[in-house]
Amino acid sequence: MELRSIKLSLRICLCCFSAVAIPCFASDQPHETIRIVSYNVENLFDCENDPLTDDDSFTPEGEHQWTEGKYKNKLNNISRAITAAGGWTKPVIIGLCEVENKKVLTDLTQHTQLKICGYQFVHKDSPDQRGVDVALAYLPSQFKIIRDDYIHVPIEEGRPTRDILHATGILFNGDTLHVFVNHWPSRYGGELESEHKRFAAAKALRTVTDSLLTVNPQCNIIIMGDFNDYPYNASIKQVLGVEKPDGTTANGKLYNLCEQFAERGDCGSHKFEGEWGMLDHLIVSGALLDPRHSIHTTTNDIHICQEDFLLKEDKTGKAPKRAFMGTFYAYGYSDHLPIFLDLDIINHE
Repeated sequence: MELRSIKLSLRICLCCFSAVAIPCFASDQPHETIRIVSYNVENLFDCENDPLTDDDSFTPEGEHQWTEGKYKNKLNNISRAITAAGGWTKPVIIGLCEVENKKVLTDLTQHTQLKICGYQFVHKDSPDQRGVDVALAYLPSQFKIIRDDYIHVPIEEGRPTRDILHATGILFNGDTLHVFVNHWPSRYGGELESEHKRFAAAKALRTVTDSLLTVNPQCNIIIMGDFNDYPYNASIKQVLGVEKPDGTTANGKLYNLCEQFAERGDCGSHKFEGEWGMLDHLIVSGALLDPRHSIHTTTNDIHICQEDFLLKEDKTGKAPKRAFMGTFYAYGYSDHLPIFLDLDIINHE
């Protein structure tokens, strides 16, 4: 355990001080590899009561007895998890789910060990009644955001849900990348009873991605987040129109790099009733699976971060060391594990 702790500390230090890109020597052209992380951080609330949202339980007097000390511990745990997902370098793009507001994002990026990395972020308060949103943190030296839009998800009945974040940016090699961060409606009330809400999210997202791919079938698109559905569910397969990579990928289509984990059954980003599952996804446009493309990746470059400190023992092996057990703060990390993807970038000469 002592040796593991030393190795983790070394990794944390290297994340903050080393070069942000890993050289790749796959061809005569200069390459760099960047890492993209997607993480549902499980209830990252500050301690202040927002009169416009249902966050009363996350105050010192509330049901969770959410104190400044617990909040700071949660921030440090999330920064540690992101550092671990980054490995030996800093993630360039980080999609986050279940963040309350700009304050928690500022505290995460500027008042934890991530401070030295220089992250900026984009975020907008969404209609979610609890006040939890999605956000995108990024390294401006590697990825310059030129536009951020928010896709409204129309829910005819029930509580409103989170907007989908669409960030358009320019990578350091000059190529444009579209990033979508999602947190689709939960399965609260039953999977089938709530399915129409996730269908609405999928339809809203597909409207935008279809428009992009119609204009440019080689458009660079990354879709990530917590979808509250599995890769084989209709919201992903039929409504959003996502396919499984099979070696014959095509421009103008979307492919789910996480479907391979769902087929295994012995791993996942989330565990429910003793079974692993993939509620978190990283979906890419077909162009990104073409090795001739100036931005590309492979099905071998997608991973689930399974560091020991993010896990705990349970009756069926291991499970995420979650932050909350009901209203009790368990001093863990999240009920989800981070997932990450490496992109190979060709520098244009």
